[in-house]
Amino acid sequence: MLEIKNLHARVNPEEGEALAILKGVDLIVPAGEVHAVMGPNGCGKSTLSYVLAGHDGYEITDGAMAFEGEDIGELAPEERAARGLFLSFQYPVEIPGVPTLTFLKEAANAQRRARGEEEIKAPDFIKLARENAAKLGISNDMLKRPVNVGFSGGEKKRMEIFQALMLAPRFLILDETDSGLDIDALKVVADGVNALRSPDRGMLVITHYQRLLEYLKPDVVHVMAGGRIVESGGPELAVTLESEGYEKYAGAAA
Repeated sequence: MLEIKNLHARVNPEEGEALAILKGVDLIVPAGEVHAVMGPNGCGKSTLSYVLAGHDGYEITDGAMAFEGEDIGELAPEERAARGLFLSFQYPVEIPGVPTLTFLKEAANAQRRARGEEEIKAPDFIKLARENAAKLGISNDMLKRPVNVGFSGGEKKRMEIFQALMLAPRFLILDETDSGLDIDALKVVADGVNALRSPDRGMLVITHYQRLLEYLKPDVVHVMAGGRIVESGGPELAVTLESEGYEKYAGAAA
């Protein structure tokens, strides 16, 4: 479903010093599977998620990214989203003045129009929103507020998964969705993510810690160091990383 070959990327020279961050990432995520990427700070995990989503702060210098067989390297972020890519941010932004449901209805219909589909009608959208909000313990008051304004860190992360439930993407990229969550919020968010698991949907979960993976139970765990994948294994690899850390991968990255 997602295939990355020898991907190199750097900070866009227009955004600052052209620092190389991704240095030859190779990764394949089949449909129906959940893959986790773990690694130390600064290894390129979040950069990988931004590059996949089309963030213009980064420049691809080599390699390729294909989603369902199509090269997406030159597509705009909204084009990637319409094809089914979804990024849950590590630090969700606030959008003052824009009601959450208005924002999501416009986003959903923009994607539908791009795919040549009929727009969702307001009553159907409200019914779906209430059903999905209930799964995540999101109140009607939260839905009426501007996007993420006045929310705690945990509430913002729940709203990210709520957005995913509403947009029903083909592929989810979760960038440290577990950061800032207490145990109860972590379980609620993990349950929401698990509700999105499907034989036709893939996921890439970026995290520092094994605690989220205890709930998500990934099919494959990858270790990232020095801007590339240096080891892959089963869920047990996450347990090993939790106990041993990333020190032994410093040499592999070099």
